[in-house]
Amino acid sequence: MTALALMGLLPENASTTGSVNLDGENLLQKSEAEMCRVRGNKMAMIFQEPMTSLNPVHTVGRQIMEPLRLHKGLSKSSAMQEAIRLLDRVGIPNPAERVSNYPHQLSGGQRQRVMIALALSCSPDVLIADEPTTALDVTIQDQILELIQTLVQEEGMSLVLISHDLGVIAENTDNVIVMYGGTVVESGKTDHIFDQLTHPYTQGLFAAMPKVGMGRGKRLTTIPGTVPDLINLPSGCTFTDRCPLASDICAGNIPPVNQMEGSHLVTCHHLQQAVSARSKGLYE
Repeated sequence: MTALALMGLLPENASTTGSVNLDGENLLQKSEAEMCRVRGNKMAMIFQEPMTSLNPVHTVGRQIMEPLRLHKGLSKSSAMQEAIRLLDRVGIPNPAERVSNYPHQLSGGQRQRVMIALALSCSPDVLIADEPTTALDVTIQDQILELIQTLVQEEGMSLVLISHDLGVIAENTDNVIVMYGGTVVESGKTDHIFDQLTHPYTQGLFAAMPKVGMGRGKRLTTIPGTVPDLINLPSGCTFTDRCPLASDICAGNIPPVNQMEGSHLVTCHHLQQAVSARSKGLYE
């Protein structure tokens, strides 16, 4: 939902407050016509499921050509040549032939590469990748992530990566925002977050990871409780019902934002207890 808000693609009954600033302009103040000139041009998104994001009745080449013609003003032949180049750039074999394929004729990994080519077609300033390796096998995952990182570095783009895979986050980001129930609970430099593990939810995420040397049949650690109803969130801390440190103050009061070292921020009523529990293992 956060990514869709950035792109101006929220449902009609949704509302946004605050600001989304890109190149000194607040995108929330732009009209739909103005946002159409931003999406796919200055800001692009790799959606989570390429099979449902790509149009099944148009060839992949036509879909890559569309933003090139709309935003860059390329002719049909020039856009086709650029589409072939982009498919080749993202590792699609025989791109001159594949450009005429429909999405269902490609494998999952190839469709994801097409989505990346589509997102990169106009060299955006910001690339949003929403779980870009979902449903792909481990080998293809590594290839896709390496491809995204290479292209981001070569094109000088900013990358917003959304993922539940902590290993992917560790290897591909400089800064992390940990969210629960639509609320930021911890944020800061990636290496610092992974080293400190301060918020109880962040500790729970790491405790649930498989560990090297775990015996066969041993159950993974879980965070107790159930995810709250996002339409009827608690009035205080969104993590209250699942937090082992929760008290009465958590249920009805929005927790304070605590400044840690550098840019590290933690939103919690029981900061000192969370810091102490970090070394003992809050979910052991």
